[in-house]
Amino acid sequence: MSQDPQWGRRGKDGPPDLDEIIRQFTNKLKQFFGGTPGRPSEPTPSDGRAVVGGIGVAIGIVGVLWIASGFYVVDAREEAVVLRFGRYVQTTDPGLHWRMPWPVEQHEIVKLSEVRSVEVGFSGSTKNRVADEALMLTEDQNIVDMQLEVQYDVKNSRDFVFNNASRDGDGYDLVKQAAETSIREIVGRNKVDFVLNEGRGQVAADATRMIQNLLDDYGTGIRVSRVNINDVQPPEEVQAAFADAVKAGQDKVKQTNEGLAYANDVIPKARGFAARLLQEAEGYKARVIAESEGNASRFTQVAAEYAKAPQVTRDRMYLDTMQQILSSSSKVLVDQKSGNGNLLYLPLDKLMQMSGPAGAATEQATVPVETGVVRAPRQDSQGRGEREGR
Repeated sequence: MSQDPQWGRRGKDGPPDLDEIIRQFTNKLKQFFGGTPGRPSEPTPSDGRAVVGGIGVAIGIVGVLWIASGFYVVDAREEAVVLRFGRYVQTTDPGLHWRMPWPVEQHEIVKLSEVRSVEVGFSGSTKNRVADEALMLTEDQNIVDMQLEVQYDVKNSRDFVFNNASRDGDGYDLVKQAAETSIREIVGRNKVDFVLNEGRGQVAADATRMIQNLLDDYGTGIRVSRVNINDVQPPEEVQAAFADAVKAGQDKVKQTNEGLAYANDVIPKARGFAARLLQEAEGYKARVIAESEGNASRFTQVAAEYAKAPQVTRDRMYLDTMQQILSSSSKVLVDQKSGNGNLLYLPLDKLMQMSGPAGAATEQATVPVETGVVRAPRQDSQGRGEREGR
């Protein structure tokens, strides 16, 4: 192999001279530190000392900058996880901190209060439906189209940094997989009517609890704050049939409520009427019993008095009976001794009203009545009486 005769020489097309580069660098260092640059053709012993001193100063500056690179600031809503050769060292709170510079130690800032969200069944907007994620099977072998959003944040920065193996580093993929698994299990345990109508809130609550349990089992350091079910619909091919079924269910509820309202109106009235009849019957029973007992007691007392004075008792019974009969009669009795044969005018309508209702009480007039005499009946020894009068 032949040696190039131009090697080491500086020409237009050849490589640069190494000695020349060193001399130029030394002169620049001398100028930077206030020295006088030497001539290229006359190297001096001080040139070496200046070079060494410049290199030491440069190394010192680099060392200061390297040490200063260990300072970092953590905001109020953040935490920093410090790693030493990739191993966890500590978690620092908000403020100014220092760690050993890279590559010995490094830190990762974790935002605790930032609310992140994961979409299942759609992308960006509910109109951008993702069929593979949205279609789910219920317990009664029906298919529903569900779109939901999971909101979460960080509760443990160390677990979030070390146990969150996801492509984006923000836990998005892991939360989405847990959300799909949980919501499909919950929908599969319930019937389609429950998922579509009255059970949406319950489904969201169960999904929040199940997703959180899965994330805690994996130790991800993620806290699920809320699950929002944006839309739950049957597939487009059977939406009309589902709408008819929902309408029929609503009509059933309406008719049931109307029947209950009618029953609540009629049943209390019937119970009240029955109670009134029972009370009236009890009152009638008590009245009849009381009257019977009173009549029996009175008969017993009359029998005792009759045994003492039969004639007086018979007269008294006759007078009481006649008073009771004549009090409801329309006939008027006038004593002839008090009238002296004169013609009297009596207000029969007033007398009728005072004596009670009778067949002749409808006549509202005052008519002349001749005086007459009604003698008391004479009684024989057997107690029979004879009525005389004219």
